Amino acid sequence: MPKNLKFNKKVLINVTLLFFVCLSLIAFGALRVSYTQPIVLSDAKLIHIKEGDSLNSICHRLTQDNFINDCIGVKVLSKIDSRIGQIKKGVYALTPNTPLNEFVANLNEGKEQQFPFTLLEGENIYQVLTKLNSTVFLDNDLESDSLEEVSTKLSLATNTPEGWLYPDTYYYSAYTKASALLSRAVVKQKEVLTQLWQQKQSDLLVKTPYEALILASIVEKESSLASERKLIASVFHNRLVKRMRLQTDPTVIYGVWDEYKGDITRKHLKQKTPYNTYRINGLPPTPIANPSRASIEAVLNPAVSDYYYFVASGTGGHVFNSTLAEHNKSVQDYLKQMKLQKKNRLEKGSNE
Repeated sequence: MPKNLKFNKKVLINVTLLFFVCLSLIAFGALRVSYTQPIVLSDAKLIHIKEGDSLNSICHRLTQDNFINDCIGVKVLSKIDSRIGQIKKGVYALTPNTPLNEFVANLNEGKEQQFPFTLLEGENIYQVLTKLNSTVFLDNDLESDSLEEVSTKLSLATNTPEGWLYPDTYYYSAYTKASALLSRAVVKQKEVLTQLWQQKQSDLLVKTPYEALILASIVEKESSLASERKLIASVFHNRLVKRMRLQTDPTVIYGVWDEYKGDITRKHLKQKTPYNTYRINGLPPTPIANPSRASIEAVLNPAVSDYYYFVASGTGGHVFNSTLAEHNKSVQDYLKQMKLQKKNRLEKGSNE
């Protein structure tokens, strides 16, 4: 074979190989651009992935909504690597400028959008159950349950879950059961209570962790300032030592919760309920709210004081007294201040 012919054949093969290499690089680059293209939208959105949805169908939806330009990268690469097409159902976040491949990775790994649910310090179980009814993407399996049934679902030995929900923000994925969400709060509250119980003062009148939870819930409802928690706890501790009734309004309110309209009345104070600490001795039968860690700690390690009374100061805190005479004077001072504040508000309103 002539040398020129051999040379030309070799050149042709090399050129052909180079052509296919270049073509492959261009194709790979195009696939990469397609697969990593940013999701274009002005605000974050949620996308529902249902059972039976395929990656191609989801990609088609994104194309129709003009969030991405094409699905070429997704279609080709999911055929090359079948794992890319294995997606998990749920509700996922679409955020502006997120690369498409990152969104696909979230679908592969089941990294669903997380929704917050906040249990506030001092909330009671009735308020929590009401809030669950309006919580988005939550499967409320507690909606028609009695308090005892709720307790059973939360694996509690008490006939009410009151007090057992640790105040915090908990995150959940769509269609999580409400019982599963609240169970996490129960576990946290039990951990906190167990830990703080081991650090309690030795001379307390509260003899069980549950009694501590009950008293802590009362301190929580009475404490408008964090700095006063231990003083308020000391008042209740001192009254229990003297076998004095606790006489605290929040327990009265809890006992008449269904009829309470925002103002406590003389009728409420006289009404005999298991929670009316003006009528019963000692602690009520259950907590009246979900206490914070700080309130539990205050009850288990109260301040040392000779106070037996406190009343609102009218400026956000409380005035503490050792004798009934001092307390009665503080009550009168408070009422005068409230009257003056009301007068000032009326005068201000008439001048506007």
